Amino acid sequence: MRERPLEELHAVVHGHVQGVGFRFWTERQAARIGLVGWVANRPNGTVEIIAQGTHAQVIELLRTLKSSMTPGQVERLEREIRTPTVRYEDFGITY
Repeated sequence: MRERPLEELHAVVHGHVQGVGFRFWTERQAARIGLVGWVANRPNGTVEIIAQGTHAQVIELLRTLKSSMTPGQVERLEREIRTPTVRYEDFGITY
């Protein structure tokens, strides 16, 4: 069986997304979907996400991030889907 190509989502989430459990929620969603990578708060109040998996998995996380299920308030989502240059083994919160 041929391995599916790996894609990487790089996302920056704007809005009220710090101090509301957004990183922990994202970590759980990524694990549920089967993605690897990381999520981190940024000094400017945004949350940055790197998530790797199949195209379908990456799209599922994007849909989840845009849904009403997210903690806090997502105002804007910058995103890019690209070919990974580094491979991650699991999904975690970066501090």
